[in-house]
Amino acid sequence: MTTGRIIVLFVLAAIAEIGGAWLIWQAVRENRGWLFALLGIVALGAYGFIAALQPDANFGRVLAAYGGVFVAGSLAWGIVVDKFQPTLWDYVGSAVALLGAAIIIFAPVVTTSSE
Repeated sequence: MTTGRIIVLFVLAAIAEIGGAWLIWQAVRENRGWLFALLGIVALGAYGFIAALQPDANFGRVLAAYGGVFVAGSLAWGIVVDKFQPTLWDYVGSAVALLGAAIIIFAPVVTTSSE
């Protein structure tokens, strides 16, 4: 259940952060209006709360692992929403980023004993 929770929270965080950034981009770069910017700000705030729900208590680890999800999620957003055509290197980079994220967040916890 924990693995599923981690993945769901990362996906929700990516949707909130990437969607929020996209909304602000639309407001500023595409002149879509202040409502887009306001909705973007709300979505970015939601991202912060969603990230804080991760079961790992280490902020740096959670955000480092999320970085890989953000890379892949941003390209996926571009493909679906903006009809972006990624290159082979975009896919390879995303795979490497996701592998790095998995290594960070799913690595076994190692404890040291003082003898």
